[in-house]
Amino acid sequence: MATKLVAALLALVLVSAVADIARYRDYGWFRAWLGRLESVRGPLRAVLAVLLPVLLCALLMLGLQHVLFGLGGLAFALLVLVYALGPRELERDIDAVLHAPDRPQREAAAQALRADETGAPLAFDAPSLVEAAVLSALKRRFGVLLWFFVLGPAGALLYRLTRLAAGSDAPLDEAGRGFARRAASVLDWIPAHLMALAMALAADFDAVVGAWRAWHAEPGRSPWEFESGFLGAIARAGVDADVVAGDGYAHDTHDPLGELEDARHMLLRVLVVWLAVVAVIVLAGWFA
Repeated sequence: MATKLVAALLALVLVSAVADIARYRDYGWFRAWLGRLESVRGPLRAVLAVLLPVLLCALLMLGLQHVLFGLGGLAFALLVLVYALGPRELERDIDAVLHAPDRPQREAAAQALRADETGAPLAFDAPSLVEAAVLSALKRRFGVLLWFFVLGPAGALLYRLTRLAAGSDAPLDEAGRGFARRAASVLDWIPAHLMALAMALAADFDAVVGAWRAWHAEPGRSPWEFESGFLGAIARAGVDADVVAGDGYAHDTHDPLGELEDARHMLLRVLVVWLAVVAVIVLAGWFA
């Protein structure tokens, strides 16, 4: 776990410092690999497409983890994690909205925050921007980090390839894409709840927990659907509570830019909580 924590810290610093790192995240090979499996139909095609590269990644990590006193494994874990994050850095997309000179350019820049870029255009209002930022943070960063901490580099790659297979542009039939989307929802479910817990600790606890309960109490909600939409509701509740209490970076709960900036800072606090918990686990292992 110590190696994973070091790799995660280095990866977060690296993606923050290198402005054009996103251009190195080329997944054309994965789409080509999906295409080569055209003779396989249904969910099996998605399973083979994702699990074979993940298995290769796990074997490489196993072979490198003791090379050069563990530095080989650390370097490999760092490379895979940086590759699996993204595809773009959320903070840069948020900054593009905050620093745009006029409203039309802000609205255009806000479209990059959509968690699903093939969906409807994102409305330029405070609730929509906060929800989009938080759901994008789950899919770009926190989902990758959670499975990296649990399964190592293979877990990070598993999450990213499953998300790609679930995309509307993946060369899969409807059965295969449906299976991939279900698998992606399952992989999102645990990190989404851990993000919710961290938001409760980093923002207004009562507001976040109340929003979580209200969302799950809505008619038609089922725990077996593995939905992550509650993140948007609790993020809005947490940000609004900060603004009302005067603890946030906005002064009006209807100000899109102010609430977006507050959401950015809340996500940073969530990241700090996650890293602190992992650090405690590492220290507990050393002193056990």
